Amino acid sequence: MKEPKGEKTNWIGYSQLAWIEPIIAPPQDYAQETKLFIKTIRKNSNIEPRTLLHLGCGAGGNDHTFKKYFAVTGVDISKDMLQIAKKHNPEVTYYHQDMRLLNLDACFDAVAIPDSIGYMTTAKELRKVVLLAQRHLKPGGVLLIVGQPKEDFRENNFLYTGKKGDREITVFENNHIRDPQASTYEATIIYLVRKKGKLEMYSECHILGLFKKETWFSIFKDCGLKVREVNTKEAYGPFIFGQGSYLLTIFACTKPFK
Repeated sequence: MKEPKGEKTNWIGYSQLAWIEPIIAPPQDYAQETKLFIKTIRKNSNIEPRTLLHLGCGAGGNDHTFKKYFAVTGVDISKDMLQIAKKHNPEVTYYHQDMRLLNLDACFDAVAIPDSIGYMTTAKELRKVVLLAQRHLKPGGVLLIVGQPKEDFRENNFLYTGKKGDREITVFENNHIRDPQASTYEATIIYLVRKKGKLEMYSECHILGLFKKETWFSIFKDCGLKVREVNTKEAYGPFIFGQGSYLLTIFACTKPFK
């Protein structure tokens, strides 16, 4: 299969270091938040949700729980992440695609984007993805998106660690707004990987989207979706280095019947 067109896909964390994902974030660690997503989908759906399209599924951490409740189809832009997802979730159907160019020729009872919408860095790009997701959603179904509105953003530092066999992983992440007027922020990540005590260091900077609530709701309205906002408790609390808060919002978007 050809590499999906679109933005940069060769981030170190999603390519040569993809293998560290289940070490610093084991699939079972996703269970609690994924159950909240499932509860939200069921509560807001006007049809019985049996099938789920998971966009930006990564290494399949959420799918570990999703698959217990739905027939899951996952989509991701990273081949390396999908290899891990397929290994851990053989029951799930996975596709190597860019969600910005999504075309599966199928509709689902629910669509979820719980962990990757931030890679949409312009309102135009965000609207395109929401519209494509809506087109893959059955009438009465729910599009669930987890986002971080600009009003709730905080410049945090995060620390993740894990160990497996002779490998020890430490990951530092710094979130920073370079331009307060812009609709993006920087997530700079440093990876410390020790194999049998030998240290290897890597670093990269991801540019992520950051939009005000009015932008989010305007896009949902333009795409013909009815939205319910669900405020989550502080996310990633155990991983915040020092003082800080990380507030995420679940947008439960129901597609009306025609």
